[in-house]
This record gives sequence, structure tokens and C-alpha cells, in this order.
Amino acid sequence: MPQPASHSQTLALTCGDPAGIGPEIVLSAWSQTTAHGRARLRVVAPAELLERVLADVPALPRLRLRGVAAGDAAASTADTVLVIEPSRPCGPVPRGAISAAGGQAAVAALETAFDLTRRGHAQAIVTGPLHKEALRLAGHSVPGHTEWLARACGLSDASASMMLWLPGESAAPTGSHRHQGLGVVHVTLHESLAQALTHLSTDGIVQSALRLAPLLAAILGRRPRIAVAAVNPHGGEGGLFGDEESRLIMPAVSALAKAGIDVSGPLPADTLFLRASRGDFDGVVAQYHDQGHIPIKLLGMHRAVNITLGLPLVRTSVAHGTAFDIVGTGRADPSSMLSAIDVAATLVERGWSGTASA
Repeated sequence: MPQPASHSQTLALTCGDPAGIGPEIVLSAWSQTTAHGRARLRVVAPAELLERVLADVPALPRLRLRGVAAGDAAASTADTVLVIEPSRPCGPVPRGAISAAGGQAAVAALETAFDLTRRGHAQAIVTGPLHKEALRLAGHSVPGHTEWLARACGLSDASASMMLWLPGESAAPTGSHRHQGLGVVHVTLHESLAQALTHLSTDGIVQSALRLAPLLAAILGRRPRIAVAAVNPHGGEGGLFGDEESRLIMPAVSALAKAGIDVSGPLPADTLFLRASRGDFDGVVAQYHDQGHIPIKLLGMHRAVNITLGLPLVRTSVAHGTAFDIVGTGRADPSSMLSAIDVAATLVERGWSGTASA
């Protein structure tokens, strides 16, 4: 009998740094997600590690583990975790602490998940949180998943953009403006603010928005409304507080409008995000890391999803860190992982490849 279309896709889940809460949120999300009805889920991690976490954290659901091969077409279910072992074995990882072992294990799982997509055994990667110092201790120079995946695809770090997606709430308070969600793409990312300002460019702003627009169109099912944030207070006040708006951002907004993007800006960030949260815009182009991260995490950190743009694959992730301080306490919230799984399944279903043009 032909396999149902809803199970024609496979999502490869990784725990990120296994020293953090990644294994806990992956296991908790596995038991709760409705995506089993839409896709085959797999966890890329050592089964021994997952067994230890299940035994050590009483708050986790009682799940069975079963190892499967890369090309196994078995459907996934909420009560049995289907596990693919990383191709490169790693030693024990001390939980709740930064270590080279944690960084090495995170990369080993990511390498295997990426290989699954390259060979057509998975259509998307969903990742848990990394710790950048652990990566460095393990001898890896990449600052995060986004740059690692770009390099694995043979591309430069600048070829990929980080986007945070905050799904709209199912029920909005009385009198508020309900909207489908908010996406924020970052022109510059993991670098100091001083470096980010020197790397800011018109082309970088344009490319970031051109990556954001088709992603939002795939999620929303319509043409998105995008705003470009100013970098200086009050939008530069006509040059009194800086000239980046007139010199870099306004030319980018003009180019985007000519390309057919529904775009506004540059708009002062302090009021822009308030307007966006009320539904005036579907997406925002943020100029640097904290300009986009702070408002999204204030609005809904545990619902937000990290999506990589600009690569020939679908990759989503949680929008929070490793939270070493609550490892094993049962307090880890799987909401962001649940959202990341759901968005990955949706993007694959809608044929978004990661590199579609606007």
C-alpha cells in the first residue's frame, strides 16, 4: 500500500549540546508533538545518553527507545523514540556543565543529521541549543549552527541568515489585534556591536530581506509586509545621530521596493517592534543581533523558533540557550522545540527549500 503523503517527510532532531536541557526538551516534545501525524521523526543522539536522561529526570514521560537505520521508513509514534546513532562516537558528557565533550557530541550529531539530508534520508533538521564556549573547547571555530551549516554547504557565513519566528497566539486578549506571527531576520549576527556596524551594508540588508520574504510567504500563504529597522536612535534624526539610515538603509529599502517587496523603513526600532507586535508588519529586518533578539524573546521566548535562511535545506531550532542551571530539575520548557518541529514540518510540506527567491 502506498505510504500516506503526510509521512513522506522525515525530520531529524538533534539535542544540541547534550550537557544542557536539549535532551530533555527533545524527549518531552517527542511525546507531545502532533507532527507524528505529518512526518517521520528521528532523534540523532546516542541511545545511551537518552536512556540516562530518561532515568535521571522523573518529570519526563516514560518513553521507549528503538534504534533505526538511516533509511528506515517506519512511522514515528508518541510513545517510542526512534533513534539514529551519530556516525562519530563520542565519550561521556558531564551534564549541567560546559565541556569539550559536550561541544564535540553536539557537532557529531549535527554532522550525522546534515548527512541524512544530503543523502535524502531527511528533509529537515531541528536542533536543540548549542553552547559556543563548549564548541570552542572542542576545537571548533564556528559560533553556532547557522555558520556550521553554511560551511558544510560550501558557502560563506554571510550566505546564511538567522530568522526568529514567533507564531501568533491562538487566542488574543480582548481588544487586541490578532495576527499570524512575526518573523525577524538579522543582517549581522554573532559578533560585537562595533564589528556589526562596520559590516553593515546595503547589499547585506537587501539580501536578508530577500531571504525573509519567501520564508514568510511559505508560512503565511500570502505576500508578507516587511519593515526595515533603523540602526540609530530615532532613525538617526536626519543625520544628527548617524548617517547609516541615509547612506545604507534607505538605498536598501528602495531596492527592495523595486524588487516587488511590500517594504517600509527605515523605522526607529523602539516603536517598530511595538507596531509589529500589534500586527502592522509580518517581518522585520533587524540590523544586529540584540536589536532583533530582545523584542522577540520579550514577546514570547518559549514559543519562538530559530530558522536558518539562505541554505539549500530546512533547518529550525529552539530560540533559547542550554540552560545548564536547570538541567535535570524537570523545569525545561519544550514549547520552543514543539514550535520548531511544527514549523519544520510545515515548511517541508509547502515545498520551501531554504533558498527560494522572493
